[in-house]
Amino acid sequence: MKLPPVQFFNRYTQRIETEAIYGEGFLRWAYGNPLGRLSVSLFVKRPFFSSFYGWRMNRASTRHWIKPFIQRYGIDPDDFADPIESYRNFNDFFSRRLRTTSRPVDSDPAKACFPADGRHLGFDDLSAAPSVFVKGQEFDLIELFQSRDRAARYHRGSAVLSRLCPTDYHRFHFSTAGLACPATLINGSLYSVSPLALRQQLDYLWQNKRMVTEMTTPTLGQVTIVEFGATNVGSIHQTYLPDQHVDKGEEKGFLAFGGSATMTFFEPGRIQLASDLLDASRRGLELYARMGDFMGTAHPADQESLPG
Repeated sequence: MKLPPVQFFNRYTQRIETEAIYGEGFLRWAYGNPLGRLSVSLFVKRPFFSSFYGWRMNRASTRHWIKPFIQRYGIDPDDFADPIESYRNFNDFFSRRLRTTSRPVDSDPAKACFPADGRHLGFDDLSAAPSVFVKGQEFDLIELFQSRDRAARYHRGSAVLSRLCPTDYHRFHFSTAGLACPATLINGSLYSVSPLALRQQLDYLWQNKRMVTEMTTPTLGQVTIVEFGATNVGSIHQTYLPDQHVDKGEEKGFLAFGGSATMTFFEPGRIQLASDLLDASRRGLELYARMGDFMGTAHPADQESLPG
């Protein structure tokens, strides 16, 4: 089966662009070829496969891969908080921090921001959401959350799926301010979350290892955040302090090597997602936007309680 190219709408260029996929040849074989899919089932989805790759990416010899990777994928080193020479290995570079000025966060408390650099899909009502990627594939919230109560809470709510490519900045942040509970681990497999894989089976998302965090916010009610592990991303590192107030744009954690995703859920009627995000999603396209940029606005009734 020949898999189509992965395209997205770029908020900044206002054009549809084709994604440069790290390891594209392997992904196309693994998820588009019967033998490849067998290898995924037997080996690639298993934690030991990603653990080995993570060990490899932590070796000092992988420092020599950093500059060619930056050049090939057009990554701007001026955004980095630290000089290239300071990274001890490829994983150190992969989970790099950025200068705060490179990802400004809107200070308006009524607005939510994207939690990560990446390609985003937005749904204003999950109960009426169109099929994702291909016809017939919809979110199974009960399986995703492993909770009927939480699934019922967000059944008619809004959600944003943010997919991080290996070429992206791989720290994730809070979309809004509030009180963040401890993250809960749900163990699972480690399938790829590239559209090349999700077009075959969207349920790879809720088969994968993931961490779930509940937030109580002053403007958006209860917000739930899910980070997904994926092939070569066995580790989801939380860096925030739980049971304390967090600010919008504050770092929540980071992912080790590989592409992965995070998803943010809002209760019904709490948020109006950005129009370009919804427009692109209705066309079956992800929207490329950076962490800190505008993702949505609290509905007017919720803004009445804001200070000032």
